[in-house]
Amino acid sequence: MTATIDTPADERIAELRGQIDACDAEIIELVQRRLAVSREIGELRRASGGTRLSLSREQQVLARFQAALGRDGAALGMMLLRQGRGRL
Repeated sequence: MTATIDTPADERIAELRGQIDACDAEIIELVQRRLAVSREIGELRRASGGTRLSLSREQQVLARFQAALGRDGAALGMMLLRQGRGRL
């Protein structure tokens, strides 16, 4: 059996991975909260006779994500929109 030797780099990597895991947990929680809010908006829009989605609002969301995170940010924004309203 080979013993593992924890180097300072290994310890730091483990610490950083713990931080990533904490970030991921927060992201998941925020996405779940965002989806709940989005679903409520959709229900209110349908109940009041409105359309299922607002293209101008979606464009605002996508522009904000792209400005902050670039092209991949726009893809992330689209994924979140799709999760909240479903595919068109």
